[in-house]
Amino acid sequence: MKLLNRSALSVRPTQHFVDWINALEPTVGDEDLSLADVERESTIYLIPEMDTPEALEGFVRERYLEILETELRAWEEDERQWPEALDWALFQRFLRFEHSYLAIDLDDEAALEVAEVDDNLLLETDQD
Repeated sequence: MKLLNRSALSVRPTQHFVDWINALEPTVGDEDLSLADVERESTIYLIPEMDTPEALEGFVRERYLEILETELRAWEEDERQWPEALDWALFQRFLRFEHSYLAIDLDDEAALEVAEVDDNLLLETDQD
């Protein structure tokens, strides 16, 4: 085991987020995604170590837009389909988060690798 010098932020959708996803492509009846379906796709963000609720709140408030855009893009790349106001209120309505102070790597065989994410790849859409 390796202790990482990071904390973890687990970001989970709310029913409002699921309702937005389902409205993107309306379906009939049982074909709609449920909150449980979407929660299986939740994201873990490694963040600087945070040891107080105030530090965590401040960090999330600074980075909420980046997190919100990443979560929206995971379900819809076309930003024209996104909610109009991407603000703190929408973040709170669409997502909930849980903090874990410690992040531990249980993989003793593979070295932890770091790769920079190319923002252009994240921003590509099917508009070609």
